[in-house]
Amino acid sequence: MIITDNLTKKYGEQTALDHLNLTVNEGNIYCLLGANGAGKTTTINLLLGFIEPTSGSAFINQLNVKESPKATKRFLAYIPENLMLYPSLSALENLDYFSGIAGKTFSNPDLKGFLEEAGLQSEAFDKRISAFSKGMRQKVGIAIALAKDAKVLLLDEPTSGLDPKASNEFGHLLQKLRTKGVATLMATHDLFRAKEVATHIGIMKDGQLKQEFEANDISLSELEKAYLNTMDYKELTV
Repeated sequence: MIITDNLTKKYGEQTALDHLNLTVNEGNIYCLLGANGAGKTTTINLLLGFIEPTSGSAFINQLNVKESPKATKRFLAYIPENLMLYPSLSALENLDYFSGIAGKTFSNPDLKGFLEEAGLQSEAFDKRISAFSKGMRQKVGIAIALAKDAKVLLLDEPTSGLDPKASNEFGHLLQKLRTKGVATLMATHDLFRAKEVATHIGIMKDGQLKQEFEANDISLSELEKAYLNTMDYKELTV
């Protein structure tokens, strides 16, 4: 569902992404770890078609993103670190609006069903988004993905700033989408959450994918050590 083929992005002499080769199959959750500037967000922006590659290609559901930017967007949903919703509208109104943009029309009970499936409490359905916590807004984002029937989910630091309970709930939602066959690519700094939800994990540095693991083949302590070594950080000892 997601493929990058030698995907490269340069800004003048600076290389933001360097010949990235990445595959995320249906029903997989791939977590990209790395420090700020490692190339994680650049990768997601290229897959979204927000920026064009200097060389190489990005594919969503076998469609070239550069050649078919509108067609590829039909298959994906995007949840950034700070999800932009209309603050003066309710959760239901936002879901109805964004579903309409995607060419979907639903009844009020159907919209409520998506919000309920995304884990939003029913008493919040008619409340304005301006009163929502970040975790609640992320649930509306998941509901939009459900309503859109997205096959690909792109996430950029979605759990940043969430408390442990909200972060845990978000992880469960990702697992629910996985059972529906959704392919998820998540950029994150959270090693614990990556190990908990991912099927595959990659570590990026300086625009390059340095290491890849199947999540079941590595423990959290091993992942932490691999990350620290890749970043050239020294482990702290007590």
